[in-house]
Amino acid sequence: MSPLSTVAPPTPKKASAVRHRLRTGTRYAPTLATLALFILMFIVGAGMYPSFLSGQVLLNLFIDNTFLIVLAVGMTFVILTGGIDLSVGAVVALSMMVTATMLQNGWNPAIVILSVLVIGGGLGLLMGLIIQYFDIQPFIVTLAGMFLARGLCYVISLESIPVTDPFFTGMAQARIPLSEELFISPGVLIALIVVGAAFFILHHTRFGRTVYAIGGNEHSAMLMGLAVKSTKVLVYSVSGLCSAIAGILFSFYSLSGYSLAAQGMELDAIAAVVIGGTLLTGGVGYVLGSVVGVLVLGIVQTFIAYDGTLSSWWTKIVIGGLLLVFILLQRLFTRRTS
Repeated sequence: MSPLSTVAPPTPKKASAVRHRLRTGTRYAPTLATLALFILMFIVGAGMYPSFLSGQVLLNLFIDNTFLIVLAVGMTFVILTGGIDLSVGAVVALSMMVTATMLQNGWNPAIVILSVLVIGGGLGLLMGLIIQYFDIQPFIVTLAGMFLARGLCYVISLESIPVTDPFFTGMAQARIPLSEELFISPGVLIALIVVGAAFFILHHTRFGRTVYAIGGNEHSAMLMGLAVKSTKVLVYSVSGLCSAIAGILFSFYSLSGYSLAAQGMELDAIAAVVIGGTLLTGGVGYVLGSVVGVLVLGIVQTFIAYDGTLSSWWTKIVIGGLLLVFILLQRLFTRRTS
């Protein structure tokens, strides 16, 4: 008898373990691919431009994209359930307009910030309720929310409103030193706190596990007794709250409120989340991957700025190409796990 014939076939338990490891590795693959792309782009940039290899260049990616990081966090919650939120850019603009108007009228900054958070979270909650209890597609409801929020911006003012409040100007100008040459802004700390809170909620709470379960299979999640209805409503409230925080951070960044601000930012947030490895069909993705996705978009803009000869529209072209590539990769990965 051949020695090979004595080798026992793998038991069902071992085969199941192998399949589980394969699925787990595949779940991480899109996010790891995004991280590898970011590192590669940074290395290429350092080779092309000597000043690119600087810690402050990396930190500037966070400083210049704090609002988009927070926006992508909220979008991650929604897309993980298989939904979409097209209203986030308009809610950012509305938050900026409300902030600038209230500050101009002498309101206390703390009350202004609290009011903006309530408005953002409330709009998200309203859209979530309509989506869930009237059984309307998220695309339609959030599109209506986008028009509503943008229209309210125009009602408030058609002109740019400057922000001169001492607290906001102080936040805009503040620098937190990390060393003699490196620094970050307070907005970066706020964004990182939001990311940390989102990571904890998604991976260490029942609500977070329900979010993943809904995206994986909503019917199965209901049969398991999970709070599907309330969770689907709350993820849109989370997205609205993150949009309001992003609006406040954008106010720190620009020290103004403008009704045309953040146009197309919802598409940037969706692109960052998808490039970061979150499946548009839901159930798979990580908030840290969305952060890396934002950094990839930021480093593309940095490349364009360093080159100096390319139009800013090349940023959109490159992002569009990356988005297409990562959607195709997602399709490949989902086929391997099926």
